[in-house]
Amino acid sequence: MAFRRTELDGLVEVARTPREDARGRFARIFDGGDLRTAGWRWPVAQVNFSETTRAGTVRGLHYQVPPSAEAKLVTCVRGEVWDVAVDLRAGSPTFLAWCARTLSADELNSMLLPPGFAHGFQAMSDHASVVYLHSTAYAPRDERGIHAEDERLGVTWPLPVDRLSERDGSFPPLGPRFTGVMP
Repeated sequence: MAFRRTELDGLVEVARTPREDARGRFARIFDGGDLRTAGWRWPVAQVNFSETTRAGTVRGLHYQVPPSAEAKLVTCVRGEVWDVAVDLRAGSPTFLAWCARTLSADELNSMLLPPGFAHGFQAMSDHASVVYLHSTAYAPRDERGIHAEDERLGVTWPLPVDRLSERDGSFPPLGPRFTGVMP
C-alpha cells in the first residue's frame, strides 16, 4: 500500500498495486498495520456494500456525530466513482473544504476519512460498487446529512446530479449557524 496525503489534514488516498498472474489479480483491501501509518487507529465495526446502477447518481453527503463519529475506508470494487470528503471538524484550518478523488475497480484505490468528515460519491459508470469499512456501527440517532448541491460547500460534481434518494434529497443545506462537529 502507498499513501497519498491530500490537501485536507487526515484525509488520505490509499493506492494499491495488485498482484497479477494467469488467474487474475489479488490485492489486500485492509491491513491494520499498514493503514495505522496512514492514520487508521480504530477497530472495524461494520462493513457495508453499495451498488449504484446508473452513472450520475449521487449518494450522500453523510456523516455521524459523536459519540458515533466514524472513520471510513471507502473502496470502489466495480466501475468508477468520484468520491467526495468534506471537512466538518470544528476548528479545523480546512473547515468546510472538500476534496475529491476518482476511485475505480481498475486502480483499487481507496479514501481513508477520519471522523468529522462528511462523505458522498457520484457514480461515473453504470453498475459502480463500493465497499465501506466503518470504525463505528451505524447509529440512526447520530446520523446527519448535507444536501449534495449545498451552495456553501460548492462541490463541483463532474456529471449533473441525478437520482438522489428521497432521504438524501431532503437533507438541508448547511445554515449559517453550523460551526462544525467534534470528531
